[in-house]
Amino acid sequence: MIGSLLIANRGEIACRIIRTARRMGIRTIAVYSDADADALHVRQADEAVHIGPSPARESYLATDKIIAAAQSRGAEAIHPGYGFRSESAEFAEAVIAAGLIWVGPKPASIRAMGPKDAAKKLMMAAGVPVTPGYLGGDQSLERLQREADAITYPVLIKAVAGGGGKGMRVVAAAPEFADALASCRREALASFADDRVLLEKYIERPRHIEVQVFGDSFGNLVHLFERDCSLQRRHQKIIEEAPAPGMDEKTRAWLCVTAVKAARAVDYVGAGTIEFIADASKALRSDRIWFMEMNTRLQVEHPVTEAITGQDLVEWQLLVASGEKLPKSQDQLRISGAAIEARLYAEDPSHGFLPSIGALTHFKLPDGEVRIDTGVEQGSEISQFYDPMIAKLSAWDATRRGAAARLREAVRKVEIWPVKSNAAFLASALAHPEFVAGNVDTGFIARYAESLIPAAAPPDEFLRIATWHLAEKLARSAGSAVWGSAIGFRLNRAREIATVKLMNDGHTYETKLPAKAPQHRYSVSDHDGGVLISAEGQSFYFTLARAGGNLDGGNISDGSILSLMPGNIVAVEAAKGDHVAKGQRLVVMSAMKMELALNAPFDGVVTDVRAVAGSNVSEVMILLRVEKSEAR
Repeated sequence: MIGSLLIANRGEIACRIIRTARRMGIRTIAVYSDADADALHVRQADEAVHIGPSPARESYLATDKIIAAAQSRGAEAIHPGYGFRSESAEFAEAVIAAGLIWVGPKPASIRAMGPKDAAKKLMMAAGVPVTPGYLGGDQSLERLQREADAITYPVLIKAVAGGGGKGMRVVAAAPEFADALASCRREALASFADDRVLLEKYIERPRHIEVQVFGDSFGNLVHLFERDCSLQRRHQKIIEEAPAPGMDEKTRAWLCVTAVKAARAVDYVGAGTIEFIADASKALRSDRIWFMEMNTRLQVEHPVTEAITGQDLVEWQLLVASGEKLPKSQDQLRISGAAIEARLYAEDPSHGFLPSIGALTHFKLPDGEVRIDTGVEQGSEISQFYDPMIAKLSAWDATRRGAAARLREAVRKVEIWPVKSNAAFLASALAHPEFVAGNVDTGFIARYAESLIPAAAPPDEFLRIATWHLAEKLARSAGSAVWGSAIGFRLNRAREIATVKLMNDGHTYETKLPAKAPQHRYSVSDHDGGVLISAEGQSFYFTLARAGGNLDGGNISDGSILSLMPGNIVAVEAAKGDHVAKGQRLVVMSAMKMELALNAPFDGVVTDVRAVAGSNVSEVMILLRVEKSEAR
């Protein structure tokens, strides 16, 4: 058995591998870049080695640095995780040449399944059905256009060396082909240093179904059933599940046997995934499912397979790499229940899913309700240098509907700030009637985007809660002896309601100060003078609209000058009937060890004065009113 293991990766996958290795008694060695010096995986490993600057090409992609780190710490093996160099035959060969154990498939198998065109030709020779298309070496525009016309539109252009949704374009009609090809080639060259493409018939209602396969060095090869990864955005998976909804036993048997046949064609050892594309316009059946590609590594979505089979796939990897046989034979593997995984990303759905970076100042995930795989914690930094995935949340239940409900409730409890996340978006997708019914395909998100993307502005209920909480918070912070009659303890007292202004994300919102504390089940917490409210996967941070020691028209919109905390009235500088200008100081009060000037919110006439110099203000109350008028 391997005794020591270097993990040539970072984040949640490194933490995931460390967890299993520790249980197996294997010493773990992490590697880290400058950006990851304080990362969770660095602290969880038994040892850690710095391997370079933050850019991945200078650290996690630097083969010589990783191998040197392994040798310097006496590692016996290297696990590549997924992403980075996990599907690099050259990296695998370098590891083996250095006398280390490679936890992964044979380099020859990686190489055989790497280029998509070569892999499809190999599968055709093995009797595995592939999507109709063009895999030829003639890459001229004229030949590719001719082949696309023959396939009939829509046609999918794919980079031969592609992955992760890069280097892919859907072409709806012949006149669009040349521009789409040029764009695809530019992206492929930039991402993979290879601008070759292949063509496929584009399936208009496709489902992405993959089969987990596993082999050992004794010739044993099994499958661990299928996963459905159809919920994608821009060709990147977001929600995955196992088993695939709507899959009957006959089709499953054919699909899984075909996947094993594909893996055997490349003498596969270790964990791998055979990916298929299915036509979802009708029920799943074998004559409408085709081989797409093979991922020669552990997949991001492997937890759902672990959940329905009860197996630890990382443990299987380490056992096989140590020269042992597969822990289970095919007839010992069964499907139990259903599992669904959601990928929690640092991105802003309401603004085009733009990546969101920064510190996780407030970070809470549901504790103990679902499986959580993450490489961050509160205070961690989401860096510009790496993948923006924050965590994976996975739920299991005896039924698919039960798993979806569990995961949906868990995602709704996610609290992240100030980094934006797609939690609310995920919750909406999991709750959508079509998803619940199992009607999924790769166009699901684009089709229902309008109903899935949460509003950028906070709901009115959040504003009411924030207003009450901030007023109460400020009053409590003042430490006044007269706080015995504070708003939090006088909920039934009738009083006049003023309109106040709150700030959130640079925007100003008006709301009425409630007459009593709003009833709610949301999470409310204080942060740096403001209040953070979290619910349904969204978090909004509010402060009172004020600048320095002045509270002005940015705070009161109906002309009411409001005391927002206990304190002392130092001076009243306006009388009833006075004409005042916007920004003119009207009342000065002392609170929280500072003086605050309360200013006119607009040009107008003072219609009511209640504040008295020298008096104490024991609660939120109206001090003065201004009626709007034209400036003199």
